[in-house]
Amino acid sequence: MFADLLKRLTAPEPAPLQDTDARLALTALLVRIARADGDYAAEEVERIDRITAARYALSPFEASALRKEAETLETEAPDTVRFTRAIKDAVSHEDRIGVIEALWQVVLADGARDAEEDALVRLAANLLGVNDRDSALARQRVS
Repeated sequence: MFADLLKRLTAPEPAPLQDTDARLALTALLVRIARADGDYAAEEVERIDRITAARYALSPFEASALRKEAETLETEAPDTVRFTRAIKDAVSHEDRIGVIEALWQVVLADGARDAEEDALVRLAANLLGVNDRDSALARQRVS
């Protein structure tokens, strides 16, 4: 399952993802941001589950299962650029602001901002076509 998704993510011109794959790619990006500081805290895991449950109308069990799949995908995936490309292709610009808000929610979940997490959010925002001002406003809305 992950091999096919990774192959599509790494294709020179990837096709837009199906909804299920887009969910998995977004959740894997949330996992990547949570792991960026080397401390994958329980608060971050809980926040990822809440975000995916609310965003995709999932039960707590379904959200946890999606996160576990995303954890595996995140460890196997080569880089953040391909995650964000897949998300950018699958999500409207307005919804990409919501993606940045979700990233900031995960960064702030453990109560500490870290330079690695900040840098990864800036990279993801840039790759998603979200400017620094909109990213800062997104951070303010969730903090």
